[in-house]
Amino acid sequence: MSDHEQQPAPRRGKILEALARAERKVFTRPAPKSANAQVKFLLTRMKKTAKDLAEHVGTSTRTIERYRAGKLKTPQKRLQAALVEATESEWQPQVRAQARERASTSGGMSVEVTAYFGFTCTGSSDDGRERQITTDISPYYVKQILALQDAGATEEELHPIVAEAIVESYFTDWGTRADGLRADFTAVTKIDFRF
Repeated sequence: MSDHEQQPAPRRGKILEALARAERKVFTRPAPKSANAQVKFLLTRMKKTAKDLAEHVGTSTRTIERYRAGKLKTPQKRLQAALVEATESEWQPQVRAQARERASTSGGMSVEVTAYFGFTCTGSSDDGRERQITTDISPYYVKQILALQDAGATEEELHPIVAEAIVESYFTDWGTRADGLRADFTAVTKIDFRF
């Protein structure tokens, strides 16, 4: 691979990206911004060689070595996105772990979602349609969502549990109404989580 060829940065689904954004919001210090600082941090934190890091972010070993030495300053957009993603996924692991633990044991988290919700239930219900919903998710569901994320679940595997969490808190008001309601959501336009 030449210095100018890059693999495309991996794309995550909207739910996985929203979970990553929520974790970044709990940082107590800003992550390294320059490519030089990011490369140095990643090499130290991940305990990888320049070759391993180059494969991880989709560039050449020579390019990584140039950024580490400060000979290159401004990466192309794909490499910049990959470096930011890799840096932020390794940044402040204890702070992220504390926020995740708090959310999955006592605090829960909130979700703001715009998506198409379709319903099934005993009795009658509104027809499915696009809705914008903001609600809290109980620690019970947060624990399941985070466990699936840690296990490498796909976007499609996360949809049912996130939909169930939203139904439980928003539509059935924690089981006090609309008994038997089940909702699936598709065509997620926007989703954000907050710890």
